[in-house]
Amino acid sequence: MKFLLNRFEEVIGTVCLAIMVTIDFVNVLTRYVFKYSMAFTEELTLYLFVWVTMMGASLAFREGTNMAVSFIFDHCGKSVQKWLVVLSAILSITFFIVLGYFGVIQVIDEIDFQAMTEAIELPMWWFTIAMPVCAVCTIVRIVIRTWQDVHEPKGGLENV
Repeated sequence: MKFLLNRFEEVIGTVCLAIMVTIDFVNVLTRYVFKYSMAFTEELTLYLFVWVTMMGASLAFREGTNMAVSFIFDHCGKSVQKWLVVLSAILSITFFIVLGYFGVIQVIDEIDFQAMTEAIELPMWWFTIAMPVCAVCTIVRIVIRTWQDVHEPKGGLENV
């Protein structure tokens, strides 16, 4: 269970990516061997790509490999760097709270209106729930990473 909690993003992302590769491979085979294209595969691949992307963002924050412009940061002292790390975390958390909020509104609307995907006729919210779920995962990862960067001497600001 601990492994699953620590590697949640990787597990979900890997499963989604494996499904994407499999259905695209099958679609290519059917298109060129049987001259028949399965239209639903493009739709499913697109929706799974949203999950992979959102899980990748959470994973990047967990690992501390998210994009950063470090020119100013590198020229500041350690105490200023700590404040910049906290400021960056606050701004990132604010962004993901907003994303999660609007994601929840979208999911509720899709459930209320019983929105279905075009080709495969699955409930649309199965895919758009990625926004609020991944926003929560990312916020948790930002908080943990920020705590590590500010308070832990090993692997702290030296890796930022």
